[in-house]
Amino acid sequence: MKKINLKLYAFALLLSIGFVSCTDLEIEETDSIITEGFQGLADTNSAVDELYNRVRGQMENQGNRHSFMEVTTDAAIVPTRGTDWGDNGQWSSLHQHLWTPEHPFVIGTWDEWNGNQLIASQILDSRSNPTPQNIGDATFLRALSMWTILDFYGQVPFRDVTLPSRSIPEILTGQAAYDFIISDIDTAISNLPTIAAGGDEANGRAGKAAARFLKAKLLLNKHIYLGGSPDAGDMAQVISLVDEIAGEGYELQEGYFDLFRESADNETIWHLASSTGNVIFNGLHYNSLTQGGGGWNGFATLAEYYDLFEGDANSNRMEVDFTLLDGQEERRGGVPPSGDGDLEDSQVGNGFLIGQQYDFDGTPLQDRAGAPLTFKRDFLDGDGAPNIINNDETTGIRVIKYNPRYGAFTGHKIIFRYADAHLMKAEAMMRSGGDPTAMVNELRVLRKASPLGSVSEQDLLDERGRELYAEAWRRNDLIRFGQYTRDWLFKAPGSVGNDTFKLFPIPSAQLLANPNLVQNPGY
Repeated sequence: MKKINLKLYAFALLLSIGFVSCTDLEIEETDSIITEGFQGLADTNSAVDELYNRVRGQMENQGNRHSFMEVTTDAAIVPTRGTDWGDNGQWSSLHQHLWTPEHPFVIGTWDEWNGNQLIASQILDSRSNPTPQNIGDATFLRALSMWTILDFYGQVPFRDVTLPSRSIPEILTGQAAYDFIISDIDTAISNLPTIAAGGDEANGRAGKAAARFLKAKLLLNKHIYLGGSPDAGDMAQVISLVDEIAGEGYELQEGYFDLFRESADNETIWHLASSTGNVIFNGLHYNSLTQGGGGWNGFATLAEYYDLFEGDANSNRMEVDFTLLDGQEERRGGVPPSGDGDLEDSQVGNGFLIGQQYDFDGTPLQDRAGAPLTFKRDFLDGDGAPNIINNDETTGIRVIKYNPRYGAFTGHKIIFRYADAHLMKAEAMMRSGGDPTAMVNELRVLRKASPLGSVSEQDLLDERGRELYAEAWRRNDLIRFGQYTRDWLFKAPGSVGNDTFKLFPIPSAQLLANPNLVQNPGY
């Protein structure tokens, strides 16, 4: 056994020296001036641009981070439809909590977000002569990237560019990881500019409000990473940070689905030029758009998630002018019966699409076999039994937040939004003994939902689900509210109540490359 271990460590050392899959923290000659190890960046501004572009691409990907946050929860499911979306079980295994260290998204997410850290550290090195703006951008994106790894994997490799190239990255966990990330965020707040609410082009880059938002997220989740219960002092900081964001002019805004258009608004704290095409087309049927191409017929949501919203459980309609017809709240959206034939007035509805779907002129759409194109609540196989595989083309309620009528691949994806900050403040109040009812009702009334008489912890989680669906926060919320391991449709029985799945496994190749890593319990 000792000989086997020695061989593994020797192999790991060779891998680390050669930077072969060494937590994806490679240094390339095109990135920097290299003599012996890293010597500084030749063009720090270009490196910042590259880093933002990397994050932009990572945020628009429907796999990796997005699927970790949504498909591993009750909010999203990707059933197999015939031979479509099978992909060796990579989608269904996420929803069922059956992933392994070899899952492509487990590997891809690790590689992507760890790679960001190295570029940010190169920018921040004194030999690169970063400007204050460079420092603000790099510390913000490094904090975001390292937090992503901490949240998903619980262990954060850190590649210190001042050390020799052959050095194996150290691993930050618990308090050390948390403190490092908070320190980066504080540096970002000090160096980033104030970007006023309502800016369009400017808030494609982070400002002080975005950094404060990120810090509030860390503080709200601190007890998840360090153990124990939420600290009243931390909750007071969350409230203060949200108040500072509001002091820059960010606020709740009417017109829920207008927020997800390219035009500026006062709710968006930080957006990226990421394409919205994936989150538009991944759920639409192949025939959903008779003009301008069809969808990919994959993603859907569970009926239990849809039922969180006010309205008729079996109908979700709107007029062409977006007037809602079935008593639903604004955020649930609806299906329009017709359009005027103009692609800018697409027949695709907003929000949750259920029941018969229609063409521009009001003609009922059909699936590829000529049957009515009706999105259904249930997921049934060819024998009519509930199943995540062998579904037909129409099972599952579909979700549209960025509508193709405003551009099929518009590059304006919201990452941080003030309504989220508003609900974070309400949660911080609740967790420190206050009453969040007035704050929650302020948002509900704005979204044309009935006020609540009181707000419990479950009510607050449900409100976050209604406000922030498809915005890649659901997993984080379910873990913080203690519900990520509960049962839902098609979840594997062995994963129910199993804390193993609160973290993803460390990819097997990384364990070989870095002996400082330890596989997460249960894997």
